[in-house]
Amino acid sequence: MINNTLYSARMKMADLISADNELLSILHRIGIKLGFGEATVAEICERYRMSTELFLMICNIYSFRDYTPNVDMLRKEDLPDITGYLRASHVYYKTVCFPHIHNKIHMMVAELDSINRRLIDKFYDDYDAEVTNHFMFEENIVFPYIESLLKNGKSLQLDFSISKFEENHSYIGEKLNDLKNIIIKYLPEDYSSPIRFEILKDIYDVESDLQKHSLIENKILISLVEKLETSNE
Repeated sequence: MINNTLYSARMKMADLISADNELLSILHRIGIKLGFGEATVAEICERYRMSTELFLMICNIYSFRDYTPNVDMLRKEDLPDITGYLRASHVYYKTVCFPHIHNKIHMMVAELDSINRRLIDKFYDDYDAEVTNHFMFEENIVFPYIESLLKNGKSLQLDFSISKFEENHSYIGEKLNDLKNIIIKYLPEDYSSPIRFEILKDIYDVESDLQKHSLIENKILISLVEKLETSNE
């Protein structure tokens, strides 16, 4: 699809949300409050001091499967908004999505035999540790590196570059897929509690969100930082 074919700076923010109500989570992470009346996307972005192009790019990524962001539309000045959004997403996953799934898993495994209970608990605990390490690396190494480049034109992390992040950047949804398959394929057939279906729906939703989160990092963040590194050489 062509950039901003559906979502444009001139459209009303309320119409954008009506086009895809899942974008409400984007507003929540950015800190955009509801009650924006008839204001356009551009007006709301200006009010919240966020790049309209970046906001539309994020919304297009979340709404359209085949959308490819055009990073040339962005500038290095957009990087703080990108890292801010990614940090807010980490908080959203850690305080909203994962606790919600974890609570339901506790309810589900309480009715299972000890073998299946230990199996699911182990998969979830392993995944929780993987996610925590992934987010900590970005927040403690990657984002400060970017902030240092923007502020000083160089970084004190002399042995680090965004290419190292790119090389080691793994998608953190794979263990979720394993957990999903266990719940679908291997739990006893006679255990078809409604919560089993609810958990699967929640896992599919967060899995989709994480894929888009990774796309923002791989296609937007890394590309912009590579340009910044080149310009600072």
